[in-house]
Amino acid sequence: MHLRLGRPLLGESARRWAGVLLACCIVLTAALGLLFAHQTKADWLDHAIDSPIITWLDSHQGLAGWLAAPGSLIPAAALSAAVVVACLLAGRLNGAVLAAAAVPATAGLNDGLFKHLVHRTYLGILSYPSGHTAAVSALAATVAVVLIVAPQKSRTKLLRVLLTGVTCLLVGVVATGVIGLQWHYFTDTVAGAAVGIGTVCGAALLLDLPIVRRQFARVCCQPTPAPLRQDQAKARE
Repeated sequence: MHLRLGRPLLGESARRWAGVLLACCIVLTAALGLLFAHQTKADWLDHAIDSPIITWLDSHQGLAGWLAAPGSLIPAAALSAAVVVACLLAGRLNGAVLAAAAVPATAGLNDGLFKHLVHRTYLGILSYPSGHTAAVSALAATVAVVLIVAPQKSRTKLLRVLLTGVTCLLVGVVATGVIGLQWHYFTDTVAGAAVGIGTVCGAALLLDLPIVRRQFARVCCQPTPAPLRQDQAKARE
């Protein structure tokens, strides 16, 4: 396996869109956080969306837990590791770094910062934003960047689109599960998705900075010197 830094994660046009998307995620998370700060009950929108989901999943015992599972620590870490390994096998160091950092960085921002700043609770537990939804959204955004945004071979396009679609579908599945378990309000899951997507956009933009790419290339991707021939070795003695 020959490691190389790889092409930039984002093309020129994609970089602009990633910046816009990052700004939108920040504004959405902050606006909802201000609106729901220190709230302990569902508002009319959360109640309208959450109630049918909770009622339906109550009649399907255990299903909500299975739906929420992909956003839990071990499954999210396993999925992240799979993306890291795939990027390393493809020789794309920047993609592997993005995949390794996405979920931990998202969890740090979500659980270590935003939940305590907003202090919205559901049955006494901090709920805003949804950590499960944030984790799986970060995974989906990472897969989209690695498989869709960066230039790829056309013959693998269908498979890449399908894999990205599956991970995006997981976001909705996990959000449904945590609502059904009464861990989060609907708007918690919206903010969680924004945190996950915004974190990946910010990380991809950071990794594409020329100074960062130069540092990675210097530290990790130096070519291995060719072995000396026997006559060259003797000449050096």
